[in-house]
Amino acid sequence: MDSEETLKQAQKEQGAKQHSEPTSLLFGKWNTKEVKVTDYSLAKYIDLESKKIPHTFGTHVNKAMAKAKISIVERLVNKMMRSGQGKRKLSGKYIRGRGSCGKKQQALKIVEKAFDIVEMQTKENPVQVLVRAIEKSTPREDTTRLTRGGISYTQAVDVAPLKRIDESLKNLVLAAFAQSFSSKTSASEALAKEIMLASKEDAASFSIKRRDEIERIAKSSR
Repeated sequence: MDSEETLKQAQKEQGAKQHSEPTSLLFGKWNTKEVKVTDYSLAKYIDLESKKIPHTFGTHVNKAMAKAKISIVERLVNKMMRSGQGKRKLSGKYIRGRGSCGKKQQALKIVEKAFDIVEMQTKENPVQVLVRAIEKSTPREDTTRLTRGGISYTQAVDVAPLKRIDESLKNLVLAAFAQSFSSKTSASEALAKEIMLASKEDAASFSIKRRDEIERIAKSSR
């Protein structure tokens, strides 16, 4: 089965799942059934379940591959439940505190306001813009560290679809935190801006820059 047939099959299964459930608008505003995933490798792992409030109350926690069954919007909301400024690093990792962890209602409001801004400026379904941003900003190649004979070195590897989506969502949210921390720009405005830039594959997008950086390092490690 070639890639085109695989994409059609994934979209057919996705559509069958959506049509088997009662219609419910996301946040009471947007229909996720009209959203299309064009990257066939990600179609199986981007859940577009139509729910008014994207909140599963942790029912999928500690279950293998359960993230694939969680709405892509809720996964974005979960990524928003982090703290720290998204700028300073310590030992190569971003410094994180305890400020916003667990505040899901606050994260839901931020994402809803961001979607309102995206819809106002693009005249499109914001979930479609989000899906397009994820497709554009996912790295396809990364590096892993191997040790052989006491010598450590990096090796380029393909990135699994679920990991690609996680990396993209993380970078979208990280950009929003960096732009809104100690700034007049609100988290909703920063998130909306990053989603729109990434959906256009704009070089000004942090997610696109990060994708290019990851793939550049992986290419040099082949």
